[in-house]
Amino acid sequence: MGNAIIQALVRAIDILNCFEDAEELGVTEISNKIKLHKSTAFNIISTLEHCRYLEKNDTTGKYRLGIELFRMGTKVKYDLRKIVVPYLEKLLSQFKETANLVVRDGDYVIYLEKIESPHSMRISTAAGSRLPVNTTAVGKAILSGLPDNELQQIIDAIPLVKFTDYTICDQNILLENIKKVRISGYAEDFEELEIGLTCVAAPIFNHTGQAFAAISISGPTSRMQAEIRENMGKSLVEITQEISRTLGYKPSLKK
Repeated sequence: MGNAIIQALVRAIDILNCFEDAEELGVTEISNKIKLHKSTAFNIISTLEHCRYLEKNDTTGKYRLGIELFRMGTKVKYDLRKIVVPYLEKLLSQFKETANLVVRDGDYVIYLEKIESPHSMRISTAAGSRLPVNTTAVGKAILSGLPDNELQQIIDAIPLVKFTDYTICDQNILLENIKKVRISGYAEDFEELEIGLTCVAAPIFNHTGQAFAAISISGPTSRMQAEIRENMGKSLVEITQEISRTLGYKPSLKK
């Protein structure tokens, strides 16, 4: 059996394992951790990046686990959709508005699931949609669950594109908004992406205490009054905390 082991694959797995206790690592840090020549480590890291098992933070020059690793991991360990969809259905039943599940992909969010409201309203987002992380309630919810240094790096790096007159395009205002999300536990989006659309969202944390996904409720601004949004926010926080615990999250791990 020992003769069948492929050393390059073992080294690739060793590199991925380096991130068990670190969010981002540079090539030198990785090569030192696994006692591998820097050029060899770089070649393997580049291959893992090409296959999307690692992704590079262009701001820091360091690497972090990629979306493909998460996607494959969900197939083996748990199916995020299967866990979350019953909660989305519960939210739809409770509030009669569209419920969504998204995951973070670098500086973007990807909509994985969407359960439509029985009320008629055309919303531009759909399963598979990919949007900048700062323009939606789900994105801001995820940003609120990141460490300060990573949050600042993202805010500094992303272009704050104006989608509507209500899109937040000032870094300081955006950061203040996210700080409020940390206090309340949920984020709100008042027509920042689409005129007439208001959303409420809360983050989902993984076993390392990192926010990586979020669920939201979205509906027409005319129906999303303050009291309703507050009730939605409380329900979302309860549900996302339950989902996070299912994924192995312990609040003491949150950074």
